[in-house]
Amino acid sequence: MPQGNTTLVLTNDSSLYGKDSLSGEDGAIPIIDYSKLISSDPSLRSLAVENLGKVCLDYGFFIVTNHAVPGSVIKGVIDKLFEFFDQPENEKQKYETKSPIDMIRSGKGNHNHVSREFIKMAVHPSVHCPPNPSGLSEILQDYSKKVRELGIEILGGISRALGLEEDYIEKKMNLESGYDFFTANDYPSRQNSENRIGQFAHVDPGLLVFIIENVSGGLQVEHNGKWLNVNLKPDWIFVNVADHMEILTNGKYKSALHRVVVNNKIRRVTLPLFLGPSLNTVVTPASEFIDDCNPPAYRGLTYQEYLEFNQFHVIDGKSCLNQIRI
Repeated sequence: MPQGNTTLVLTNDSSLYGKDSLSGEDGAIPIIDYSKLISSDPSLRSLAVENLGKVCLDYGFFIVTNHAVPGSVIKGVIDKLFEFFDQPENEKQKYETKSPIDMIRSGKGNHNHVSREFIKMAVHPSVHCPPNPSGLSEILQDYSKKVRELGIEILGGISRALGLEEDYIEKKMNLESGYDFFTANDYPSRQNSENRIGQFAHVDPGLLVFIIENVSGGLQVEHNGKWLNVNLKPDWIFVNVADHMEILTNGKYKSALHRVVVNNKIRRVTLPLFLGPSLNTVVTPASEFIDDCNPPAYRGLTYQEYLEFNQFHVIDGKSCLNQIRI
């Protein structure tokens, strides 16, 4: 189990789940104290980097605390996304498209299988956002900028944990022109429905995914064959390793499998931000992770090809990763 700077916390809100196959367990979710990861104290920062590497290797997910994203910004973006979803249907339907690389893309899950409405927006290199509701673009730009700064620092820590230069991943993945996208998922209360699936088990494209939510409970992550409940405090951010970190490290770090189980009595919104390479970057296993015992395990695709092939990931238990494994 991770030690030192990485704290383990037991989630305990089991009231959201029934005693059935969708129940999650209250397991240990690693916590990374961001203030220690960027500390000016070399020994403290070195320990934090070591623990970050252990968490990525042993879990593939963690909670970040003491970060620099203000609570007012988090609340602001959540409030504005609620306003977006509460608009008339014809306003939201303007953004219903099928292309996975459209800058703004909205839609609904099949209500026979999943319960959610979503909007996806590209937020780097530039922010693309609907004009309504008023103020959404400004707060989203502020939020995505701060989360991106957080992400670059964490990737720097991961690079160091892998024995590489701090800016290795940033340069290797061309992150200055990286394609980041933001998704808002609205899981409405449906008190007369037996449907409890918000999203089927899946993995995500990109390097890292940063998730906030308005209501704790619903997100579950797989670890050692068990589903663990992820319950976040308002100022916590959940981070999971995604597909392109797995590809880059030749499988050393695994993309975290996760799913969403809804509580039909409570409306819930989750806001994942996907930090990814530039669209024209070909992601293949890096030479540092290849040797006679570990040949390349994935074939290369540009990030754009991956997104198009994967259709922004298929929420049915499948993954583009399965198609590019050698």
